[in-house]
Amino acid sequence: MKNYFEKEFELRFFEMNHAALATPTSMLMLLEETAADHCQSINYGLYDLIKQNVGWVLVSGRLEMYEYPAYKEKIIIRTWLSSYSSIRGIRENIIYNSKRKIIGKAKGLWLFFDIKKRKPIRIFEEIMNKWSFCKTQSIAQNINTKISPTKNADFTKEFYVNRFDTDMNKHVSNIKYLHWLMESLPEKITLNNHMTSIDGRFTAEAHIGNTIISQTEIDKEDPYKLIHSIKIKDTQQICAIANTTWYNKLYF
Repeated sequence: MKNYFEKEFELRFFEMNHAALATPTSMLMLLEETAADHCQSINYGLYDLIKQNVGWVLVSGRLEMYEYPAYKEKIIIRTWLSSYSSIRGIRENIIYNSKRKIIGKAKGLWLFFDIKKRKPIRIFEEIMNKWSFCKTQSIAQNINTKISPTKNADFTKEFYVNRFDTDMNKHVSNIKYLHWLMESLPEKITLNNHMTSIDGRFTAEAHIGNTIISQTEIDKEDPYKLIHSIKIKDTQQICAIANTTWYNKLYF
């Protein structure tokens, strides 16, 4: 394998859950930090791009965790581009523990975006040349397929979009959507189970001042699977849809 970038992390206290294991949101933040460093390594860092009013926006993605790292444990994240078109690229990731055992994988479809005009633009040719790509996939799944939203929510919670919910591109961070998704679940689920995968799609933008409704439905055919929707209360427009899977069937 070639054309990849790696970064090592030591898991910190605020990234842990009650069992001293990394949370799903912490893992997503570390994946995005690795991607940001990969951008920096070719001299097209995110802060350099924003000066030109452009950036990267996550459209869809999947995370699979086979084992969560513990407090002070060191992990290595390997990332690379498996393919890209003129305006978007697919980023692959493998998460290793310190012994190089694979403990997780992730895949994301990213759009190159004009922040002022709020529309996709062509990726700079120099970025494509410097990154190159490797056709190897971390997860052999099409993350561009549609996901059905919740129909009959079992759990619901509302949130108000504040200034600090937005990122440097002035839209709600994709990490924040996962926070809202997890917060809609009762503690019986989050304390007694671990999320093994999340498959998500981002369909619209939420803005400061919006009231967000987070809905979760237990799949009637598979109690290990949850279906999630995040939507704007006033317009009922869906911003994000996700499926998650869980293990340790204590609640269901």
